[in-house]
Amino acid sequence: MQREYQKPRVGISACLLGERVRYDGGHKRDAWLVEVLGRDVEWVPVCPEVEAGFGTPREPIDLVRGADNTIRLVAVDTQHDVTKPMQRFIDRRLEELAAERLSGYVLKAGSPSCGLDDVPIHDDGRNARSAETADPADASSVNPANSESSAFLDSGLFAKALRSRFPNLPIEDERRLADPERRRRFVERVFAYHRHISATRSFENAGGPASESREGTK
Repeated sequence: MQREYQKPRVGISACLLGERVRYDGGHKRDAWLVEVLGRDVEWVPVCPEVEAGFGTPREPIDLVRGADNTIRLVAVDTQHDVTKPMQRFIDRRLEELAAERLSGYVLKAGSPSCGLDDVPIHDDGRNARSAETADPADASSVNPANSESSAFLDSGLFAKALRSRFPNLPIEDERRLADPERRRRFVERVFAYHRHISATRSFENAGGPASESREGTK
């Protein structure tokens, strides 16, 4: 029997909770997420780099556009391509998250794995400044117009796959949630989503059409 959750379960980049999983062994603890929203939700922490086996500390990574126009995940100094292990992690973890019945997700802004729309895609990673090591307060560090090796901004690999797998899930990053109005709307959406999936689950448990359809395929 599937577990029922009283609080909304919300996925989150583990570093935002204070877990020391960053490339340099540090964290990016967000006080509002931990101390305020954390009272009303159950966090489901995820760190793609650590769970993909990259370890901590580790070499910073960047998203790089290859000659065939594909986007690869590449270590900044050694230029080692780590796209395949990251993709294996993504495929596995998204299926696990589907069973978690999430009501929302908070991602780490600017991360090559978790950034929503703010990750530089470099044409030549050898001379690029890593998105992981860039200072978010320094606009030139994330603005592709100020880097000869950057073409545009895009989503991190995990964030893009998360959006594709769960298109209706409320998803934000901690940088955008610094805006009070966006923060308020996100919380409302999370709890509305939680009420919806809870009602759907109750209906299925009572023998509703979704439950009947699933049983008919056995």
